[in-house]
Parts: sequence; structure tokens; C-alpha cells
Amino acid sequence: MKPVFRKDEYKRRLVKVRAAMAEKGIEVLIEADPANMNYLTGYDGWSFYVPQLVVVPPEGEPIWIGRGVDFGGAKLTCWMADANIVAYPEAMVQHPVMHPMDFVGEELIRRGLGKKRIGFPVDCYYFTPRASAALAKALPNSKVVETDLLVNWVRLVKSNAEIELMRQAGKVSEALIAAYYKAMRPGRRQCDAAGDILRTVAAGTAEFGGDYPSCMPFIPVGEQTQASHLTWTDQIIETGQTSYIECSGVRHRYHSPLARSIWLGPKPPQNLLDVNAAVLEGMDAALEQAKPGNTCGMMADAWQKVLDRYGIVKESRIGYATGVGYPPDWGEHTASLRAKDPTVLETNMTFHMILGMWMDGWGFESSETFRITAKGAECFADVPRGLKVIAGPRGKAMSAGRAKAKSKAAPARKTAGKSKAKTTRK
Repeated sequence: MKPVFRKDEYKRRLVKVRAAMAEKGIEVLIEADPANMNYLTGYDGWSFYVPQLVVVPPEGEPIWIGRGVDFGGAKLTCWMADANIVAYPEAMVQHPVMHPMDFVGEELIRRGLGKKRIGFPVDCYYFTPRASAALAKALPNSKVVETDLLVNWVRLVKSNAEIELMRQAGKVSEALIAAYYKAMRPGRRQCDAAGDILRTVAAGTAEFGGDYPSCMPFIPVGEQTQASHLTWTDQIIETGQTSYIECSGVRHRYHSPLARSIWLGPKPPQNLLDVNAAVLEGMDAALEQAKPGNTCGMMADAWQKVLDRYGIVKESRIGYATGVGYPPDWGEHTASLRAKDPTVLETNMTFHMILGMWMDGWGFESSETFRITAKGAECFADVPRGLKVIAGPRGKAMSAGRAKAKSKAAPARKTAGKSKAKTTRK
């Protein structure tokens, strides 16, 4: 077992991170987000439920500090010398009085870093208020500077090596969608279908294996599809219902999420066909704006113009930056595809555009993960985007395509005024 990337790849990342630190006047950076720890060191372990972090000093290699039982995993996956892989005592794990950050403070002081301007995580799931307070107390002579997603923003533009892993993740996403189409049959339990899908995500392809996704598969059926983040139950799948999947193929922690929708029955209802048509047209319009020099807001505006013509209201954003990730999500928490987001698109930025339409009692999703290129968007998976009819007149799968919508200007639901997709942040 060895680090996923070459050592020079990690060193280039370190140069970019230190440049961002210098802009904010930070001499030493503390990173507790496991995606950022992976990005800086290669560390990959399911250990983020206990305190752990990476220290970026003014010069030299990063320092991994984690639990004693995870020391071996760090030696296997990190690119740094053993001297920069440090374990705190097991006695500190979930102790009512001692805290691992007491040890971290002592380690930084021992390395001559105790009087520096130190950047602490601010909005991080994995760095608790207790951890922050304990580390600040352990470093009484340091100047604490709050950091705001510093490494996350550096991650926004991917290297070619990262792009290749996302392409491979896209191939796994293709396989998981095929498994979903095969598994979703009336008479089966949702949980059995979920098992088939999860096996495919883990197995990957014949060429390379998969990895666990940062989110479990969302595979609601029927009225459950009006919600955005439901996983599965043991309910029986029935005919006359819609369903969607949102999940991701993963390759060495790099994600390529994908969403698709199905109709379980011979003939989809017209309002579902109309939303299908609006979403496909809107996705095309948004992807047309996925070019260097444009902004995230311009992509969202192009989508909104299509929705306005169809009389549909969707208040949530339509996408976000994605790449390396750990639970609980695969988003990078930086740029969003929404109105007025000023982020300027650059080559090798990667996004998940998720067009979730959560209506009253039903829903529809379709998405693409793509990168920005000089010629426009490169989607990482190749799966038809339209609504798929699973149980046709003779039990065969069919694609609803684009032609079955009543008209391009048809409203999504047969009600007075505009139809409204539920406000759900993605």
C-alpha cells in the first residue's frame, strides 16, 4: 500500500496552500477536515470520528497527528517521513478530562511552533468547540487566526491526476446507474435494491475497484421522492410510481456523483414528462455556460431562464464543487451553481450539477458531474439523462426521452400559476 499520488503532486499542493496561508498572514495551519488531510498527506482511514489533524508548518513536510491505533494506517497511506507521523496516547480518546489537543499543543511547542500565528478551522464538522478551546489553551503564546475553508478553495482547481481519478469514478457511476435500473422492479424491497447498488459501488469495474461514497444512495420511491435526502426502507416497490437515485462512484476518495429518475409503469404521467423535458433543456443551457471566464452565477441564470418559460420555481442551488470527499458529504463547501455566485470558472474546476425537482407528493432528479475545459464541460459519466420507464407494456425498460412532453412551454403540474419545487439545499 502506498500514497495514491506521486510525492511531487503533494508538494505542489503544499506550495499552493502555503501561498494561500501567506495571503491571510498564517504561519502554521491546522487542518481537521479528512478530505483536506487526504489532499495534503494522502492519509485515508475511517478515523474521523476521533480528533485528528494535519499541521502545515512554515516549511518542510506536513505533520499528521492522530490516534495511536491509526498510526499504522497513516504510515501506509501518507507520503511524509515517519518523523512527521505522530500519534497521541490512547488514554486521551474520549476522555472526560484529557483531550488530544493537549498533546497537539505540546507537540507544536516541541517543534518550535508554539509562538506562531496559527490558523484554526472555523466551519468544520470534525473540529469541535471542545477541540478548539483545548488547543487554544495548550498554545497560550500563539496568535490564533480563524481560517475559512482555505484548503477547500485551493482544491477547487484539480490536477490532471485528480481529473483521471474522477473519470474513473464516473465509470463506476455508470455501473451503479445500470445496477439501479436493473434492481428497481415492482415486488422487490427497496433495501434489496440498495444492496445491489452498494455492491456495485464497492466492486467498481473490471479495470479498477470502487470505494465507499461519502453519502449513502438516495433511492426514494413514490411519495418519498418529494424529499431530497431519503435513503431506503424495507417497503415493497410498486408499479405506478416514480423513483430516483442520487449516488456516486468513488475512486481513491474522488467522487463523481450522478442522479437519474425512473417511472415504474407503462405510461408516465404528463406532469412528470413535462418536468423531464424542462430539466433536460435547462441542463443543456447551463452546461453551455460551463466555460473558462464565465461564472457559476451565469450557469445558474441560464438554467433559470428555461425554468421561467416552463413556469417552474426552484429556489435551491443547482450544484456545487466536488472532488475528494469523506462522510457526511462529497461537496467542497466552496463555489455553488446559484444566482450571483461570482466564482470565475477555470479549467479543471469540477462540479456536480444536481437538478432536483421536489414537488408536492412526487419528485424528479437528474445530474452530471463535469469539469471545465477550454472547449466547455466534460461530463465524467455517459448515461442518458432522461426519465427511464422501467416497466413498459411488455415489461421492458424504455427511455421517455425528450419527445413526450406536451410542449416546451408546458407547466410541470396541472395547477393554476407556477409550479414550485420545494426549497431544499443541496
